[in-house]
Amino acid sequence: MVLVTILYTVISVWLAIYSFNGLYLLWLYHRKKANRASPPTPEIWPTVTVQLPVYNEAASITRLLTAIYALDYPNYQLEIQILDDSTDETTSIVQDFITNHQPDGILITHVHRKHRSGYKAGALAEGLLSAKGEFLAVFDADFIPPPNFLKKVMPWFVDKNLGCIQTRWGHLNRNDSILTQLQALAIDAHFMVEQTVRSRNGYLMSFNGSAGIWRKTCILDAGGWQAETLTEDFDLSYRAQLKGWRLDYLPDVVVPAELPPVISVYKTQQKRWARGSIQTARKLLKPLIQSGFNGWVKFEGVLHLTHYLVHPLVLFLLLLSVWMRFTLTETLQWLPWLTLTAIGPPLLYLTAAAPEAPDWKQRLKLIPALLVFSIGISLNNALAVFVGLFGPMEGEFIRTPKFAGQDQLISQKSKQNLNAIVWTELALAVFAFSSMVLAMINQNWGFVPWMFMYTAGYGGVVIMSLRLHQKTSFH
Repeated sequence: MVLVTILYTVISVWLAIYSFNGLYLLWLYHRKKANRASPPTPEIWPTVTVQLPVYNEAASITRLLTAIYALDYPNYQLEIQILDDSTDETTSIVQDFITNHQPDGILITHVHRKHRSGYKAGALAEGLLSAKGEFLAVFDADFIPPPNFLKKVMPWFVDKNLGCIQTRWGHLNRNDSILTQLQALAIDAHFMVEQTVRSRNGYLMSFNGSAGIWRKTCILDAGGWQAETLTEDFDLSYRAQLKGWRLDYLPDVVVPAELPPVISVYKTQQKRWARGSIQTARKLLKPLIQSGFNGWVKFEGVLHLTHYLVHPLVLFLLLLSVWMRFTLTETLQWLPWLTLTAIGPPLLYLTAAAPEAPDWKQRLKLIPALLVFSIGISLNNALAVFVGLFGPMEGEFIRTPKFAGQDQLISQKSKQNLNAIVWTELALAVFAFSSMVLAMINQNWGFVPWMFMYTAGYGGVVIMSLRLHQKTSFH
């Protein structure tokens, strides 16, 4: 039982470090919020290649192409690459669109690969070989850049050491359901706080895979797009910064995108992000630690690269708690109360919202649901982390399906929510509830709120999986 006590202590403190770091980033965000003066408009606009990596995006490809064709930028300085790995009707939709829309002076290239070698990274790498632009703007199929996107971002590249600029993600379907509202709240916190703080304080940050622009020479210098991990964006971001390039973030430039409207789709997306992030950590932690960055920058980078470890830690804490109820010594009575460090995320969601987000009263209603939802998704993400840690670096890049608001497609996908993970989540909900009852019987009150959150978290995710999609908002 001594080993269990040690493990419980280590995991509790480990989780507390991530939570306290969230509070630290929030403090930096509120401490240093001064807006920067915009750089002057270039006399000559640089050449830009807009890259659109798509795979079976029949529902959203027309919407994407319409937005790209509407970009306000000198036609002779603009190239559009449609990097198409599709095996469905997407390819014919693209061809018809190009035939029917021929803007004067814009070079439009449709690259259709009959293989998915390297997946998204492979498509971007192949496009890079023939790209005419000095800069490359990347958009996934679920994004709709505003017409002024390029003219608002490109002036910032006056800094020759700036390798990439990320812009903020907005949300096309924020209020469609409880699920989309929770996702929007979490993503807003990442972009409003974490990305802002990292970019303004010299910490390492990441390109988020879409709605950003890269300098071509930076990509080449960093080793190009590589398919070694499932998060090619995270991987390239850190390799570029380790090479001495700087990344920046513009919170005032917003590109709306579609949130996964179905829990099974959201889980698929999270699996890829979790596994890919840990693969990137396996690949780059050692180079980061051996780099010339100062110690605090390295520490923040380690937490950034390993942030998905929170999910297996949360899961382990639940499984260990059943033994801790009977072995908890007076010295360790304080450990369950480390869950109070969870005050960081609520404060973040409440005080650092996006301008277009609901008011603080509506966000306050959502925060408890988001906290327990974050626990409920931990099994799904923990399994992906284990594969990322111990499995092969290579893996299949499973795209996140896009629906473009088509209820029929959403309903069809929502019927595919049941699998072994759902039933395991149900078992964990029952286990957590039983542990909560036992903790109350044994008067170990420090465990009760923690076990309640586990019960509500896993139970809530199961309910989302069992229900058909419903467009209901949380008000």
